Amino acid sequence: MKLELLIPVAGFLFSFLTFAQSAHVKRTVPKGFVTTRGAEFELDGKPFSFVGANSYWLPLLTSTQDVEATFQQMHDAGIKVLRTWGFNAINGSELAGALQSGLTYYQVWNNGDWTLNDGPQGLQRLDNVLNIALKYDIKVILAFTNNWVGYGGLELYIDHISPGASTHDVFYTDPKMIASYQRYVKTIVNRYKNSPAVFAWEMMNEARCLGDLPSSAACSAASGTLPTWYKENSDFIRSLDPHHLITTGGEGHFFWKNPAFASDYNFNGQAGENFDFDLTLPNIDFATYHMYPQTWYPQLDFPGSNFSVEGWGLFWIDAHANAAKKAGKPLILEEFGVTGVDNKTSIYPSWVGRALDTKHGIMPWQFGALGLKEDGGNRLIKYADALIDGASPNDGYAIYKNQTAIWNIFTNAAKVQAARSL
Repeated sequence: MKLELLIPVAGFLFSFLTFAQSAHVKRTVPKGFVTTRGAEFELDGKPFSFVGANSYWLPLLTSTQDVEATFQQMHDAGIKVLRTWGFNAINGSELAGALQSGLTYYQVWNNGDWTLNDGPQGLQRLDNVLNIALKYDIKVILAFTNNWVGYGGLELYIDHISPGASTHDVFYTDPKMIASYQRYVKTIVNRYKNSPAVFAWEMMNEARCLGDLPSSAACSAASGTLPTWYKENSDFIRSLDPHHLITTGGEGHFFWKNPAFASDYNFNGQAGENFDFDLTLPNIDFATYHMYPQTWYPQLDFPGSNFSVEGWGLFWIDAHANAAKKAGKPLILEEFGVTGVDNKTSIYPSWVGRALDTKHGIMPWQFGALGLKEDGGNRLIKYADALIDGASPNDGYAIYKNQTAIWNIFTNAAKVQAARSL
């Protein structure tokens, strides 16, 4: 189907009016399904406030015992929501290596198309994650693809459907790529749409105009490329599943027409998102945003600078809380992190406290599990991701139970959120 580059004014007004009429209406859902009532999540008639966890690597484990051990550790920490990848894709040239290493894969790309792997090294591993999540009363957010190349993101669609394409954002407008993406979405949604283990469907992890390929000049928040894609695909998902929640998975970039932010990627629309507008789309049920000021602003973060990682983070939290409040929809601080134990210990209490005060869902990047036993606790998964001495992959952001001061920030926040859900 053809996508328009600009969102028509009539479409904007329709979306806004639909949102305004329905933002405070509770959707009727089956027992055990999370829904929304205004700006709050709700589960079986009660508020559902939570601290969650990110674990992209959980479906990549080869041992059911290790998956179960990870959920046990999450449960013990008070975690109620897990976010993980609902995608793992490889090129056909990688298949032999994947079979040898035990790598989880759901799609294999060859000659312009993908085939599904729903076997024991494929979607049966995701089945297992969702089944064990139910056992431990943890809900799961599933992302359908990645903006980045890791574990088979959208640029695999570009590489195979339009080889040689020079820009990243062609994915959002090319009818063949959209149809291929939707075929995969339909596969996953139909497989799990009756499961109360699913918290929400997430269209993409961190959609942007650029990825590992650059952006074209045509893609920006002003052009409406990403908002248009968000609307079309959230509507498509809703047509398949009337009950589960839907969200973007975006980083929460704004499109503020303020000269003070004209050169700031997070605010000037260059990334492609328009956080305030995207929240008005009728089938975007709640907002997500991510936060990494330490790595986003390295040029400002140096000794003697008046830039504060902590202070900028509080500003970012408040900006999203205000936008979500205006829209009347719930909000999740879905990924955030700083590197360095001392930084985590000093900054996280402030950020988590502000998120609690503004009634967010809170999901740090990322959960760290200990005591994993597959391959003797040492296994290279892919890229630099590895189990080392029984510990799950650590990219510098992982939080482990033996880091007591950091761990307790989140377990204490989980207790606060649990009390709000009574």
